[in-house]
Amino acid sequence: MLYVFNAKIVPIALNYESALIEYRKLTIEEAKALIREKKFISAVGHTATAELLSKLLDIEIPTNRITVELHPGDEALCFGLRTRVQEGKVLSKEELEKLEYDLVYYRVISVL
Repeated sequence: MLYVFNAKIVPIALNYESALIEYRKLTIEEAKALIREKKFISAVGHTATAELLSKLLDIEIPTNRITVELHPGDEALCFGLRTRVQEGKVLSKEELEKLEYDLVYYRVISVL
């Protein structure tokens, strides 16, 4: 399954001791292709980030505050700010658009 996150995280299931993860940065075009070719579940818990991702990727990314544990074969498309936001600050979509960010891909290859 492909999950979409609003942070560069790799929430590996806690019953594993270690994991081998594929990691790479994506261009917007690569992220668009990925999200169109795969079934995905949004785990984006921040509404403004879901709105920005929807705009960037040209596909509806719903706000969905869920807990996810990744297992072998699972993939993640992560939106990650390059800067740390002030504690307690909730940014609007317009504020997010002004900041630098990365789109990152993870895939859980194997676990022990």
